[in-house]
Amino acid sequence: MILDAFFFLIQAGLTLFFWAILIAAILSLLIGFNVLDTRNRLVWTISDFFYRVTEPVMRPVRNRLPNLGGIDISPLIVLLLVQACMLLVGAVKSYMIAFGVYF
Repeated sequence: MILDAFFFLIQAGLTLFFWAILIAAILSLLIGFNVLDTRNRLVWTISDFFYRVTEPVMRPVRNRLPNLGGIDISPLIVLLLVQACMLLVGAVKSYMIAFGVYF
């Protein structure tokens, strides 16, 4: 029972972070192409929230990538890493079930 809640919370957190990165990348593109105006208070608040949530993870990835001009592929790399973590959590759960540790 406790392990079910633990694995559920990890999967839910990773899923929410996946969507936060995706939304932050889309917002960044829309702001970059002047579709959304950051002088609008609601747009600024939403974009600032997603920036603050995702930037601590995206900054180290962005710093290690080579300069590709105006193209930022760090969201793609972080999304792949989050997906890999989700697969790892699922594999750990299945191994725990197979070896009788998980009830």
